[in-house]
Amino acid sequence: MTEYLDLIMFAVLMVAILSGFPVSFAIAGVAVGFAYLGWSLGIMDVSLLGALGQRAFGLLTNTVLIAIPVFVLMGAILEKSKIAEDLLDTMGRSFGQLRGGLGISVVLVGALLAASTGIVGATVVAMGMIALPTMLRAGYNPALSAGIVCTAGTLGQIIPPSTLLIILADVMSNSYQQAQYEQGKFSVEALSVGQFFAAAMIPGLLLVTLYLLYILIRGALRPQDMPPAEIGLAKPDRHEIMAAILPPVLLIFAVLGAILGGIATPTEAASVGAIGALLLAGHKIGINPRLILMGAAALITLGLLAGVYPVRLQRNDNGAFEWALGSIYMLLALVGLVAVGLALRASMREKIIHGALTSTLTMTAMIFATILAAGFFSLVFIGLGGEERVAHLLENLPGGPTGALFFVMVFIFVLGFFLDFVEISVIVLPLVAPSLILMGHDPIWLGVLLAINLQTSFLTPPFGFSLFYLRAVAPDEIKTTQIYRGVVPFIGLQAIAILLVWAMPFLATWLPATLF
Repeated sequence: MTEYLDLIMFAVLMVAILSGFPVSFAIAGVAVGFAYLGWSLGIMDVSLLGALGQRAFGLLTNTVLIAIPVFVLMGAILEKSKIAEDLLDTMGRSFGQLRGGLGISVVLVGALLAASTGIVGATVVAMGMIALPTMLRAGYNPALSAGIVCTAGTLGQIIPPSTLLIILADVMSNSYQQAQYEQGKFSVEALSVGQFFAAAMIPGLLLVTLYLLYILIRGALRPQDMPPAEIGLAKPDRHEIMAAILPPVLLIFAVLGAILGGIATPTEAASVGAIGALLLAGHKIGINPRLILMGAAALITLGLLAGVYPVRLQRNDNGAFEWALGSIYMLLALVGLVAVGLALRASMREKIIHGALTSTLTMTAMIFATILAAGFFSLVFIGLGGEERVAHLLENLPGGPTGALFFVMVFIFVLGFFLDFVEISVIVLPLVAPSLILMGHDPIWLGVLLAINLQTSFLTPPFGFSLFYLRAVAPDEIKTTQIYRGVVPFIGLQAIAILLVWAMPFLATWLPATLF
């Protein structure tokens, strides 16, 4: 029995998580219990736990993961300031008169919000409160309406910037380095968040395209499921459309352009995004648009000029030109600071910042506590021989590397019915990814396949988070079984996307290879 203690530990972990006990405490509690059990039975060297302090320190000083709370803050500000609602309302009125137009607008807004907020819960709740009642009043099939809203809301997990991709980049980079060490390479390469953001761009757009094609085809084959909206939706004019769409799009270009262009690290770009979201919130509240534009222009100009010609005023050899340029930089910084200060004061007056900071703290604490507990769990699992068992299992599966990858993908898909993407990413992937990379699978391509698979965990009943979010805000006439039934076709579309990326690896590898 003791030789299977690692498997028993994993099974007990599943039961503990499904019991409803807080996840991070469940993971750490199982690790403590089995560490003591393994030590008392003489099958685990307890000195291995001495590395726990190093893992905790490594987590706290991980510059990649610092981007998570800043990106979450950016998305929370956009959500609390109702910018997402304006975008959804405008797009709905733009496409509502088409057959399937409301469904198309929900998917397009989901893609835009994914690239600007990346927060699945906020997107699903916003669209469930605004778009779902409109779709039902227009005569849309209830199950289909619920499926479209849930699925569009989960695009935030695959379209950058995404919390999932940041965590996955860290996990896959560590796995890639571990695989290189096992191959005898001591001058190892690392993978960056920017590479995974670039790799996920085309597959993310591929998913959006599949969703839109499905809506158009279903609208043509079953027109009664998606009739045109004829409920008094006033079509917006060009100015209204630009006012709703242009600010989020500019923010997306600023954040992703800085990362993919190599101008800024993900953490720096996230800071740019958070300041941009704050300025947008100030504009939405009613601060003079000219002040907001001047502040944004000043900060953008400062960033570009300082990158091209940095000035260090503490140097003794500065001439008149450097002092003049430094004065211009200080003036630009002052203009930007005034605009940010006004936006911050207005946001605090409207309680936007309070809600955004609370959401950021809650989500960040959950993610980091889970990662820290998972580090403890993996140490004990390794001490009980679990890592060797996993490697041996994958190496001896029929079908070689392809068979091993197929097994892992199916296993993660099944886990997604019960576990959150964070738990799967930080518990399961570090155990299987090094072996898959050693078998010859490209780590970036592998990461994108896993990301699409993990995104599906938001939709798979009974514990898909998007299903819970929508159930909380859906009208009473929408039954839970209808929500479950509505997401099934979209789960199938995600499986098709996985097969397409599997069959055509260049969909995931071409853009990062070109940019990096």
